[in-house]
Amino acid sequence: MLELLFVLGFFIMLMVTGVSLLGILAALVVAAFVMFLGGMFALMIKLLPWLLLAVAVVWVIKTIKSPKIPQYQRNNRWRY
Repeated sequence: MLELLFVLGFFIMLMVTGVSLLGILAALVVAAFVMFLGGMFALMIKLLPWLLLAVAVVWVIKTIKSPKIPQYQRNNRWRY
């Protein structure tokens, strides 16, 4: 809701200062894009601990369930 109020206030202030309609639309598109990028960055920061936890869990599971084949048997290049 706050974003909508910001966009409406931005639109009204540009109209009051005498900016053309094309300039207002261009400014609104740029402002929406910047707010979208800011929201994505905030979401990434918010989810970062969970992403790191998922990476750690996958790493632990792969370490525990690694095959117990000796090194010389895994590097057999004649076996396809």
